[in-house]
Amino acid sequence: MIKARGYAAKHSFSSLKLLEFEREEIKDDELEIEVQYCGVCHSDVHQVKNEWKNTIYPCLPGHEIIGRVANVGTRVTKFKMGDRVGVGCMIDSCGICPSCAEGLQQYCESEEGFLATYNSHQRKPTEEHHTYGGYANNIVVKEKFVLRIPESLDSASAAPLLCAGVTTYSPMKYWQVEQGTQVGVIGLGGLGHVAVKIAIALGADVTVITSNAEKIDAAFELGADRVVFSEDKADMEKNANSLDFILNTIPQPHDVNVYFPLLKRDGLIAIVGCIAPLKAPLDLSKILIDRKTLGTSLIGSIEETQEVLDFCALHNIAANIKVISISEINEAFKEIDNGEVSFRYVIDMATLND
Repeated sequence: MIKARGYAAKHSFSSLKLLEFEREEIKDDELEIEVQYCGVCHSDVHQVKNEWKNTIYPCLPGHEIIGRVANVGTRVTKFKMGDRVGVGCMIDSCGICPSCAEGLQQYCESEEGFLATYNSHQRKPTEEHHTYGGYANNIVVKEKFVLRIPESLDSASAAPLLCAGVTTYSPMKYWQVEQGTQVGVIGLGGLGHVAVKIAIALGADVTVITSNAEKIDAAFELGADRVVFSEDKADMEKNANSLDFILNTIPQPHDVNVYFPLLKRDGLIAIVGCIAPLKAPLDLSKILIDRKTLGTSLIGSIEETQEVLDFCALHNIAANIKVISISEINEAFKEIDNGEVSFRYVIDMATLND
């Protein structure tokens, strides 16, 4: 067994505290990775608080992981000791269902679905515990779920690309955002600010839609072509029928109907931030007449994650981050939960030794 330590919550109302635990020894096709940085995702907050009613405790979050290879199995060929690598939201899938066969592991159709980096029951009968994530000093992962980090990317600011990057890139790729596409991004938090950067690099004309007037200037600083203040009815009406595609990054239940008038005929809103019932039923009068669509997208495949890392390296894209000590994680959770953060917190895991 491999000794490990990290920060975990023991129930839905507890703060994260130091947890000593063990990971299984690496198998032939696995790597042991020394974690150097781990991004803090809003989903980490939801999961720790059991807001999705599926949390397994102790819950040790973290799925935006950058580190160095510390050990390799005998059948590992793509990586060697010392390589800088990344681990995102998944560490395994069935590999044989139609979705996995198409390289879409995030939609794994097996009974268990994909194996999440944390908060998933282990598949192997010899491994009774559930998965622990990257708020720890190490992690063990199958080679095919490990990502190569391009040399030009900074480790800390690259970490959020393993979730926020691919979660916003995947739907834009699927719905063919390209040069000249009129794209809207709802919300300018950890997901939204990355989405704006990627959409601009794809050649889109980008509109940020926000309910927070304090984020208007930040949107323009990111390069947005325009900003719509959703609390201003006149501003919403002025921008009606202007967008081809809207990426909705709002993480809490909300009324999506108010945004459909911004779409052109045949436009689509893709929800990527909210994994919960919406606040209001879908109002078909807002979409049926103009053949508008509500779509969804879940993280992204391993192939897409490597694509977005390479894309961001090519276009000099990085997440806006604030590096924190692991001891600051509970305060960071509070700020994220209160909607006070328009960047991405990243934990310097070296502070775990302090």
